[in-house]
Amino acid sequence: MRTRDLSLAAVAVLCAPAFAGAADAPPLKKGEKIVFLGDSITQAGVEPTGYVTLIKAALTEKHKDLGIEIIGAGISGNKVPDLQKRLQKDVLDKKPTLVVIYIGINDVWHGESNPANGTSKEKYEAGLKEIIGKIKGTGARVVLCTPTVIGEKKTGTNKLDAQLDEYAAISRTVAKDTGSQLCDLRKAFVEHLAKNNDKDKESGILTSDRVHLNDAGNKFVADAIITTIDK
Repeated sequence: MRTRDLSLAAVAVLCAPAFAGAADAPPLKKGEKIVFLGDSITQAGVEPTGYVTLIKAALTEKHKDLGIEIIGAGISGNKVPDLQKRLQKDVLDKKPTLVVIYIGINDVWHGESNPANGTSKEKYEAGLKEIIGKIKGTGARVVLCTPTVIGEKKTGTNKLDAQLDEYAAISRTVAKDTGSQLCDLRKAFVEHLAKNNDKDKESGILTSDRVHLNDAGNKFVADAIITTIDK
């Protein structure tokens, strides 16, 4: 699935306190074009209950007069180097005013059995900075999301928690260094699961399979991003 425009009915959105606020976000303006760049989570995000669809519906309902356009640019299996390769075609050529980047899971996960299949921390950081630099060079602004979870058990007990924490920390640093907004999904997920996963399940709270979002997870991510981008 490649980029796809969405136009769906409105849905109510609740804001969760763990999410980054929109104090530094300029008001959304007429003709705003928002591209969501990522992996399979974002590819699925354009489905009827996906997070991209929920964001489109909520922003359309709240800002009926702005004509906000939403474009999903998620491809399954993508890592930061993949985003670098397709940035021009799938993002820059669309002339967005705002790009939301949600990446990092595969950069960690694919390297579990063989590090060569993942993305080194150095390449992850450099790649994100290159992507953001090119986007901001067009005048568009950027929201960078931290990678979420590979397993929903209590913090530190999922096999790749330590690595995810390291990559999330890199994303936070990159957001700060590049003057991008941060949507700290990793932090929000960990806090939510600590309070809402009493049975210490591997999945089923916010994900369907330890990684990909279920309906609750899609709403959770949609709420987080809306809280970040919309005053």
